[in-house]
Amino acid sequence: SMLPMLTNWAKRHGVTSVALAELRVIFTNPDTDHMAVSIGEAAVQNLIRLEATKKGARVWRNNVGALMSEDGRMVRYGLCNDTQALNRRVKSSDLIGILPVTVTPDMVGTVIGQFLAREVKHSTWKYSGTDREVAQRRFLELVAGLGGDACFASGPGTILC
Repeated sequence: SMLPMLTNWAKRHGVTSVALAELRVIFTNPDTDHMAVSIGEAAVQNLIRLEATKKGARVWRNNVGALMSEDGRMVRYGLCNDTQALNRRVKSSDLIGILPVTVTPDMVGTVIGQFLAREVKHSTWKYSGTDREVAQRRFLELVAGLGGDACFASGPGTILC
């Protein structure tokens, strides 16, 4: 197979894995409108996690939900999920992490950890203002308002907002 050779060539020339995936779709189905090719949310999330590591950040998946325990208690998990009502109003991001930041002159050389939040979307996603997106944006605005780095992310290059 030529795939390893193509992958190595792409790395040498800075071609992203998203571009390679799009190319693969185009060559396997020539009638595809390449501008409409969408990379799924899981793939975008993996690309963002790799990019975060390259930038020195650490990110973790923030699963949010609720389950019934064996003894019949409702167990809620994930950030901003203390109650169902809170979760409807504010939805915490898919990826939560820490971004190392070297601070300004009075603390030269000191590194702080900046809170990082990324709400991951597929590569062709556009904000439309659904109730879910509004609740996700509320969390991002909360984090950013307190000095964190938070945004919607639909592809590589979005690890830093």
